Order: sequence, then structure tokens, then C-alpha cells
Amino acid sequence: MNTQGSPTPAQSDPPPNPWFRDGVLASWPICFGYIPIGLAMGVLASQANIPVWAVAMMSVMVFAGSAQFICVAMLAAGASIWSIVITTFVVNLRHFLMSSAMAVHLYGLRRRFLSMFAYGITDETFAVNMTHFRKGNWDPMRAITVNQTSNGAWVLSTISGALLGQFIPTGAFGTDYALTAMFLALLLFQLHDIVYVLTGLLALIIGTAWFLLIPGDSYIIAASISAATIGYFFKQYRETKR
Repeated sequence: MNTQGSPTPAQSDPPPNPWFRDGVLASWPICFGYIPIGLAMGVLASQANIPVWAVAMMSVMVFAGSAQFICVAMLAAGASIWSIVITTFVVNLRHFLMSSAMAVHLYGLRRRFLSMFAYGITDETFAVNMTHFRKGNWDPMRAITVNQTSNGAWVLSTISGALLGQFIPTGAFGTDYALTAMFLALLLFQLHDIVYVLTGLLALIIGTAWFLLIPGDSYIIAASISAATIGYFFKQYRETKR
């Protein structure tokens, strides 16, 4: 018999909100993927004579793997600062598309939260969060935990790579292919419907044709916007036929 005042099962405290645990568990594949990519980035930066403190600041302030790889390559090639800024800006324009898609699930939140969330959006965190949002079992707190946990793994990995870079020969362990392999893996995880397969093929065809016919790096944005637009209308067409 329970004594008076002792808690009964119905009166016991509810379990803590699992948003942090769920976010960390969802981010672990990203973190494991970031470790070799971040190490590769740090190694390449070290071989380009970029100091460790600069690698750390780049990872904290930029947090964009492809942009950081491009920056390191252009610095090693002796490119000017403005050409690096413009190139990385164009490459990162895809974040406008990702942020627009994510904004549907973040409506009405405070600007401070949105600023922190926007800082952590990458190709990988976007893919994971959007997958969970589509399933309907996700919320902004879980999503931002994915972003910030992944950010921590990236920063630590790039710094570690910069520290180890002086001991690793140039091109060893496939470090120059690491970023390409990561994007290929991300693409495979997204191909769960014919619409996404066709969109990926369209992006490949448009991007290749644009690259061959028009000089510069605009083929990335052109292929992304064109393929995404066509894929969207194709998806709408399929839904109206059902």
C-alpha cells in the first residue's frame, strides 16, 4: 500500500523531452561521414600551407565543405581573394533552394532561432531533416540538434586533419576524392522515387551540357534550378493524375 503523499505511477514525473537524443541519433551518420571528409579537408589545407588556426576559423565561420575545398584549392593555386569570394558565393547559392524548402517547416519561429538554424544547413543536414519532416515525426528542436551536432563533428575533424596533414603525403588515402564520394552517397539516399531519379538525371544532363557550352561555374546553379523546377512540375502532374 502506498503511504499518503508518495507518488503513484500516474503521479510520477514524465520522461524528459527526447528531442536532443533524437537529434543526436539522427546526426550520427552525418558525423561519421564528416570525419573522413573533414580530415581530408584539413590535410589538404595543411598541404596548401594554411595554418591550423585559419582552418579552425574557416570551419567555424563558413561551415560549408564544398566551399572550403574550393577555397583551399584556389588559395593553393594563387587565386585572388575576390575570385575566391565570388566563386564560393556562386557554389553556395544552392543553400537558397534548401533554405526555401526547409522554411515550410520553420514557419513562425523567432529570428534568433532561424539564424542559428540557417548557419547549420548543409547538404547532409538538409537531407536528413527533410527526410524526417516528410515522415511527420520531426520538429525544429530535433532538426537544429542535427545541425549543431554535425557542425561540431566537422570543426573537430578539419582541425584534426590540419594537425595531421604535415605527416600525410599529397593524394594519399584518396583525400582528393573524399568530397565527390560524399555527394554521390547523398544522391543515392535521395533516390527513393522515380521523380527524384528523373530529377537527378536531368541535373546531370543539363549540368554537363551547360558546362560544355557556356564557360564558367554557372552550370551548377543552372542545373540545380532547372532540374528542380522540372521535377516539381512533374511531381505535381503525377499527383493530379492519381
